[in-house]
Amino acid sequence: MQNSGNTIRTRAAPSPTGFMHVGNARTFLFEYLFAKSVGGEFHLRIEDTDQKRYVEGAEQVVYDTFNFLGLKWDGEVIKQSSRLSIYKDYARKLVEQGNAYFCFCSEERLSQLREEQEKNHQPTGYDRKCRDLHADEVLEKIKNGESHVIRLKMPETGKIVLSDMIRGEIEFDLSLVDDQVLLKADGFPTYHLAVVVDDHMTGITHVIRGDEWVSSIPKHIYLYQCFGWEPTKYGHLSVILGSDKKKKLSKRDGAVSVEAFRTQGYLVEAIINYIALLGWNPGTEREFFTLAELEKEFNIKRVQKSPAMFDMEKFNHFNAHYIHEMNDVELLKKIKPFSEIDFSKYANEFLQKVISVVKTRMVTLKDFDVYSHFFFTWQPPKKDMIKFAKSDWQNTILGFEKAIEKLENLDDWNTIEKLNEVLLSVVTENGLKNGDVFWPIRASLSAESASPSPTELLWVLGKELSLNRLKKCLVIIK
Repeated sequence: MQNSGNTIRTRAAPSPTGFMHVGNARTFLFEYLFAKSVGGEFHLRIEDTDQKRYVEGAEQVVYDTFNFLGLKWDGEVIKQSSRLSIYKDYARKLVEQGNAYFCFCSEERLSQLREEQEKNHQPTGYDRKCRDLHADEVLEKIKNGESHVIRLKMPETGKIVLSDMIRGEIEFDLSLVDDQVLLKADGFPTYHLAVVVDDHMTGITHVIRGDEWVSSIPKHIYLYQCFGWEPTKYGHLSVILGSDKKKKLSKRDGAVSVEAFRTQGYLVEAIINYIALLGWNPGTEREFFTLAELEKEFNIKRVQKSPAMFDMEKFNHFNAHYIHEMNDVELLKKIKPFSEIDFSKYANEFLQKVISVVKTRMVTLKDFDVYSHFFFTWQPPKKDMIKFAKSDWQNTILGFEKAIEKLENLDDWNTIEKLNEVLLSVVTENGLKNGDVFWPIRASLSAESASPSPTELLWVLGKELSLNRLKKCLVIIK
């Protein structure tokens, strides 16, 4: 799948090791947006060569998460575990060229070496013990079946300079770069070999990744040089900080994966919109973007070098916005999986009325039950709740009786405005205050101290159910 033209081609390369962290989701989103913003291609590769970290079922989580986010990839998915012979061939080629070598050091020796280096306050890294073994000795060890890896033979002098799309020019002193393992003893490649081989073979032109990979730049660029290939262009994203603005976003900050947010009732529109603004800005005061709009607006030059902070309050603001703006019919579909209410018992017209009243109070889809439960199940409130704090029982009972009388004679319950007019007329005609009428009606209908307005409650519940509840409460207070 070589890139024969001038097509910009990016790739997402998740490892199947669990749920997708917000930081990884942002990286993949930026790669997707960069490609789409210039009419390029976005590809998906599963990096499953680290068998120790592989989690059963995590590959399907990758597909499900990408589909949930709407990040559609081009072409077929590449799985590194099916390409082992390719990586072996390239590793051996490097050995033949003199750019890599067989290393027979045991795990025990390497652990001991690291302990000694740390004890002596030295930089940790391989001491290159096997770097200059004679060819005959290498062949003898391999013939005897000694376990071995293949290491990259990094130059001991010189520099590598990279023009990073986000960070600008970055320079590395090659004398400080370790001889990285390329092919492990089990025949699986390390990330460093596989990523360079795959990016070249699939024609990847640009790679956006987290800043934890900055230290890998000289190894990757040198590998490109060894193979005589044109290096891909890199852009390294800053970290996403947690609420303390000091440490990287982690589980101590709460949910940190796309799946966790999804199960907590966050909408994909909010997730995409918010993480797109973590380190990127459109150059205007505009906040809200659909994925399609982001594809047009995204510009890699507007990605910031400084760390971004994940602000949960701001994220909630985005999710609430999309819930409030959503069509009631569509929102009902979204709510159902998160609700314990048996919606089959209720007419759609009633349910949509409930949604229209409570959705402006919701932050997540799970909030629906919190703000609507009194529409579906109800117990009369205690007597003291029915009276407004600044009112007295005489005015409360008077306002309550007059309101019931007016509402019983009202045929038009179709608008909140009309119901509001009725309650206001009870106030003015009887020399009462709003608290003498509006509070008792609201408290009686919801049995809650905080709820939608009394007229919204009346409108949703309808004439029969509203009057039934009010009359039961009248018995309590008289």
